[in-house]
Amino acid sequence: MNSFTFEAQAARVVFGEGCLAQLPHEVERLSASRVMLIATPGRASLAARARELVGNNVVEIFERAVAHVPQDIAKLARQSATESSVDVLVAVGGGSAIGVAKAIALTTSLPIIAIPTTYGGSEMTPIWGLTEEGRKETGRNPRVQPRVVIYDPQLTLTLPARTTASSGLNAMAHCIEALYASDANPLTTAAAREGLKLLASALPRLAVAGEDREQRSAALQGSWLAGYSLGTVQMALHHKLCHTLGGAFNLPHADTHAVLLPYTAAYNRDAAPDAMRMAAETLGVEDTPSELLALAQTIDAPLSLREIGMREDDIDKAVSLAGDRQYPNPAPLTVDRLRALLDAAWRGDTEYVTAFD
Repeated sequence: MNSFTFEAQAARVVFGEGCLAQLPHEVERLSASRVMLIATPGRASLAARARELVGNNVVEIFERAVAHVPQDIAKLARQSATESSVDVLVAVGGGSAIGVAKAIALTTSLPIIAIPTTYGGSEMTPIWGLTEEGRKETGRNPRVQPRVVIYDPQLTLTLPARTTASSGLNAMAHCIEALYASDANPLTTAAAREGLKLLASALPRLAVAGEDREQRSAALQGSWLAGYSLGTVQMALHHKLCHTLGGAFNLPHADTHAVLLPYTAAYNRDAAPDAMRMAAETLGVEDTPSELLALAQTIDAPLSLREIGMREDDIDKAVSLAGDRQYPNPAPLTVDRLRALLDAAWRGDTEYVTAFD
């Protein structure tokens, strides 16, 4: 039996239809009275709903959150929090808003209440990311772990099909990497397998019936388990590549995860046989990477890096950035293998994924 070290996370999870209404209670539980709302411009209406619930306790609204959290946006957000003397951060929306809240908490230790509306899972992790001059730095710090996460499936009913597909595959990537993580443990493995099962079942149904409340709830529960599992173990090749490409080329975060997942799984197929077997058993298939590709095709997710805006000329730079630091990964990280992976993912060469012994 493998040895492991496990440290429990401290997040409080509130899950259920209509539970957004519990936001005032959760603010009160934290003994907070000066709320800063954080959102992207596209989530202004949701921020307005949150403001109505919290009322006069809202002293600052920051609606300039963007993907990959550029350092200048982080600086502005921190200044706003300081000048308004806020004592709690409420992030509404996807990973961009939650990422900005984490950037503030990293330097202030302010508590975060996260209200996710996609399946990215960052609300369940102590992982932060900041981008400067085309390079995205990430790290772990318990200060950025949201204290409370409110999962209200009603907030996902109008999530566009493309966002549903890409962010759902993003969550599944958390599960796959948690299964082959160097510091995996029985609890994260169980959470990853259940999250994988829920998402793989829900995503195809949501592709044709986006307002299916039962499947929205299942997908959101799957993303919770996915985020939890990833937040407890170390990230490997898949997440490092996604962070590299997002920071260097400003590629859409969830779309990058969706494209790369079958390719990074194929890269690690032979080096992580137990993890791939567990995933295949959970999905009820023979080969995990091939099934991930088939799922992406079924739910109309993006299938190549070229499709989401990466230039072929950027592959060499991406290889250099991705390979300049070593990190735990089942298969060795070499320049030639990384270039082959990124070249195939750029072209959408499915044979890279499906050709195996």
